[in-house]
Amino acid sequence: MARTLSRRLSFVLRHRPDSIGLQLDAAGWVEVDTLLSALAQHGRSVPRSALQRCVDTNDKQRFELSTDGQRIRARQGHSVPVELGYTPVAPPPVLFHGTVPRVVERIRAEGLVPGRRHHVHLSADRATATTVGRRRGRPVILTVDAAAMAAAGHTFFRTDNGVWLTDAVPPPFLRLPD
Repeated sequence: MARTLSRRLSFVLRHRPDSIGLQLDAAGWVEVDTLLSALAQHGRSVPRSALQRCVDTNDKQRFELSTDGQRIRARQGHSVPVELGYTPVAPPPVLFHGTVPRVVERIRAEGLVPGRRHHVHLSADRATATTVGRRRGRPVILTVDAAAMAAAGHTFFRTDNGVWLTDAVPPPFLRLPD
């Protein structure tokens, strides 16, 4: 149930809040009671305890509750307009991105672009990038020269769950496997 709930929450809180009649605020938050009521009205009754367990045990810590526990949002990965309010931070010298072989040539030509999302997602370690890439097939790990990007004026953000975000990674800052 937790995995199914996590997927449903990702869909609703990142991409389609309107699918259950929700509207996120400017920072991506929605009242927990409003979310639970909307889920129930659309055939998915979820006890608050199950929601709390999903937030607490999600392997990627995709969701966060407000300090008072009354609001919830996805930490990153939105395709709907939100301003998450993250403060720019200096990245480590190198970051990683996990992908699959079928898109490597396009990345080689265009760099990493966010697609329908707000940012490109990067990992601080190769192991996490491998896990991300493996979700869609055999992983290919790209190395990002984050220090050079930052020196060139690119902005980075780090979410509370350790995901690094940037607007795009141009080809000159990428090292791709041969």
